[in-house]
Amino acid sequence: MKTTGLDPESLEMTLQSLRDFAEQKLPVARLLQLDHDDEFPEDAVRELCNPASLGIQLVFIPEEYGGFGGSAWDVYRTCSLVAAIDLGVATGVLATFLGSDPISFGGTEEQKKLWLGRIAEEGLLFAYGATEPAAGSDLGALKTTAAPVVEDGKTVAYRLNGAKQWISNGGYADVYTILANAPGGPTWFVLEKGAEGFSHGKPEDKHGLRASNTAALSLSEVRVPAENLVGGVEGQGLLQAQLVFGYTRLMVAAFGLGAGWAALDRAIPYSKERLQGGSPLSEKQGYTHKLIVPHAVRLEAGRAYIEETADRLDSGEEMLNTEGAIAKYLATEAGLAAAEASIQALGGYGYTREYMVEKIRRDVRITTIYEGTSEIMEMTIARDRWQMHLKTRGQHYHDRAKEMEALEASAPGCGAKFAALALHSLAEGLERFRAQRLTRHQHLLFRAGRMIALAEGAMVLAKRAAVAAKGELHAKADRRFDAGALAAVSRANGREAAFEVAQEALRWAVGADGVPASELSAFTAALRFPEISGAQAGLVADLDLVADALYGRKPAARA
Repeated sequence: MKTTGLDPESLEMTLQSLRDFAEQKLPVARLLQLDHDDEFPEDAVRELCNPASLGIQLVFIPEEYGGFGGSAWDVYRTCSLVAAIDLGVATGVLATFLGSDPISFGGTEEQKKLWLGRIAEEGLLFAYGATEPAAGSDLGALKTTAAPVVEDGKTVAYRLNGAKQWISNGGYADVYTILANAPGGPTWFVLEKGAEGFSHGKPEDKHGLRASNTAALSLSEVRVPAENLVGGVEGQGLLQAQLVFGYTRLMVAAFGLGAGWAALDRAIPYSKERLQGGSPLSEKQGYTHKLIVPHAVRLEAGRAYIEETADRLDSGEEMLNTEGAIAKYLATEAGLAAAEASIQALGGYGYTREYMVEKIRRDVRITTIYEGTSEIMEMTIARDRWQMHLKTRGQHYHDRAKEMEALEASAPGCGAKFAALALHSLAEGLERFRAQRLTRHQHLLFRAGRMIALAEGAMVLAKRAAVAAKGELHAKADRRFDAGALAAVSRANGREAAFEVAQEALRWAVGADGVPASELSAFTAALRFPEISGAQAGLVADLDLVADALYGRKPAARA
C-alpha cells in the first residue's frame, strides 16, 4: 500500500527515539513523582519539542514549513506511543498541535509560514483557548469578545476581553490561539504570552493528568494586531474548529488507545508471575477472559476505526467529524475500561499509587471528556447517521451489512458475518426508533449513537482482519496480533457488538413506548435475535485464542 508522510522506517526511528527518551528522562519513578507533586515537567516537554534534540513536533508540521510532513497515520502512531509513556506529558506536547490547528486549517499562507515555521524552528509551545466557564462543548455560547481598533478608517487591531478555562499548557505556553466573538462572528486570534492585560490562573488541582498544566486564562483589554486574526476574515472560527475535529479527535482517540494498552501491558506480565492456587493467574480463564481479553478486543476495534479514519484523512477527505467522533468514542471508552480492569487485575497492588495502573486510570479518564465528552460523541454520531438512515429510507446499514456478507465470503473467518448481523440489527432498530418517533427522547438518541459506534467498529475491525489475512496491512500498522489472532479478535468483537445492538434496540423500543405483544415476536426476529444468539457459538474458543496470543503461548499450552 502506498503511504504518505514519513516512510515506515523513519516513523519507526522516531518512535524508537521516543522510547529511548522516555527511558532516560521519564522513568516510571519520575512519572510517579510528577503525579504526586502535581508538577508539569517543563524541561522534558521542551526537550521533546527542541529541534536540536528530539524535535517530536516536526512530525506534525508540513515540510514546506520546516517539518517532516507527517501523515495522519504518523500522528496516530506518535500520539499513541506518547500517551502510553504518560498522558500528562502527551497532553503537554500535543496541546501545541491542537493550539496550532486553527492556523494549520484556517490560517493565511503568511500565518502558516510564520507560526508553523516558528514551532518547527523554535519548539514553541501553544495552547488552544476555546473553552470558557459557560462554554465547553457548545462553542457557540462563548462570551469572550474581540472589539476592532480602528485607525484612519482601517482595523489595525482587536481588544480581547473574557475568560478561558481548562486550557492545557495555559500557564506555560509561548503562544495562544484564542476564540472570541468579533463583529463578524466567532474568530480565532493568535496571542503571544506577555501581552498587557493577559494572565493565567494557578494550575487546576485535577483528578488525574497531573503532569500536565491546566490553567484558566484572563483577558482584559488585550490588544492583538489585526494580522493575528486567523485567516484574515472574521466569523470563520466555528468552521475552522469543525474542520479540525476529525483530526484532533483522532489524536485523542490515539491517547485512549495508547493509555489503555499501557495499562494492559502492565496487567499481563503481572498475571504471569502472580500465583493463585498453585498456578499463575495468566492460566486461569476466569481471570483472563474477564479482566484482560475483552478489553484488548475493544481496544483493537478502536484501533481499526482510528486507522481507517487516518487513511481517509491522508487521502484528502475533510469534515470527518462523525468518523473522528466514532474513533474517539470507541478508543477512549475502551481505554478507560481497560485501565479500570487493570486495577482489578493487580488487586491491592493496583489500588496503590506505587503502581502505574492507578495513575493511568486517573489520567485516561480525561480522554472521555476533552475534545467533546462521550455523550457529545454519541449525539454527534447519532445525528449524522440518523440523517443517513432517513435519506436512504432505512437501507444504509442493510447495505453495509451486505458488504460484510460479501467480505465474509471472500475472507472466511474474518468476523464480517458477525458485523453483518450487528449492522442488520442496527438498521431495524433505527427503523423502529423512526416509526415510534423515539428520537424525541434525548437519552435514546445517545443510546443510538452507541449502537452505531459498536456496529461500525465491528465492520471496520472485520475489514482490518480481512486485509491482515491477505498480508496487506498498512506498512505503518501496529502488528501486536498476527492475522489469525486478529481474526479471532474481530470475531469476538463482532459477536459482542451484534448482541449489544440487538439488546439495546429491543430494550429501548420497549422501554420508551412499549411494543404491542402482537408485534414483539416479529420485531425480535427483524433484529436477528435468533441468528445473533446462535452466532455466539464459538465465542469462548475465540477468547481462548486471543488470550493465547496476548500471552505468547500456543493453544496446546493453555491450562
